[in-house]
Amino acid sequence: MRETSEFEQGLLVGLLIGEGHFGGDGRQAQVTLRMHTDHEALFRWLVERFPGGRLYGPYHHGGRSYFQWMARGEFLREQLVPLLEARLTPELDARAWRRYREMVRRYGLS
Repeated sequence: MRETSEFEQGLLVGLLIGEGHFGGDGRQAQVTLRMHTDHEALFRWLVERFPGGRLYGPYHHGGRSYFQWMARGEFLREQLVPLLEARLTPELDARAWRRYREMVRRYGLS
């Protein structure tokens, strides 16, 4: 991952707290961010600053239009997990922190 600023890291963590999903497919962990296509510029920004994640879409399903950014594999383990370990705390957002910690536990990421 290219060197990112504290602001960029904080923005990513904030997006994941508010809109992200911490989980997996049963075989591997994944972090997913899904938002309306109105936020395309923000998704392009994410891809530029955090190129280990992958952008999918736009999708049009059930009257909804959205993009989906996903972090898996090496990028998740080696770059995103350390970032979240350093910045996501139960004091900041207990619910997101619990979901994140459950993903870490379930998929052996710590």
